Amino acid sequence: MLKLTVSGEQAQEALGAAVAAASPPKLVIYLVGDLGAGKTTFARGFIRSLGHKGAVKSPTYALLELYELPDRACYHFDLYRLADPGELEYLGIRDLLQSEAILLVEWPEKGEGELPPPDLVVAIDHDGECRQLQIKSHSEQGNSLLQKLDLSNWSDNYS
Repeated sequence: MLKLTVSGEQAQEALGAAVAAASPPKLVIYLVGDLGAGKTTFARGFIRSLGHKGAVKSPTYALLELYELPDRACYHFDLYRLADPGELEYLGIRDLLQSEAILLVEWPEKGEGELPPPDLVVAIDHDGECRQLQIKSHSEQGNSLLQKLDLSNWSDNYS
C-alpha cells in the first residue's frame, strides 16, 4: 500500500498521471471517496496522461465516458446515480470487460456484484486543503504497477 498527501488539483492530477504512466493496457481501478474528494481530478490527470486532449468531466449523469486513446481505451464510470447494480448490463459492462481497456470506477460500491474486482483501489480523504490518498493493490497487476510507479519527480509540495 502507498500513502500520499497531495495539496491542490494540480498535485492530484500529477499523481493520476504517474499512475497512468505505470499502467498496463488492461486494468481496473476503483476510485473511492466522498463527494468533492477529487476522484474525477485524479481521473482527469490519468486520462490526459494517456493522450486525451479534450475535457475530462465527471460522467455523473451519463454514468460512463469512453476515451479512445492512441494505444488503448479508457472507460470512466461514475456510479453515484446508479439505482441498481443490474443497470450496468444496459451499459454493456460484459462487452467492456472483454476488451483491452482501463476501467476507472467512481462509487464502485454502487455496482457491487456486477463489476470486476479491482486491480487497484485509490481511496481519497479530505484533510483540509490537502487530500490523503491510499493506493492499495488487489492483484498481481496492481502489485506490478505499484512497483513501477515513478514518484521521483514528486515535489515536496505533493509529499
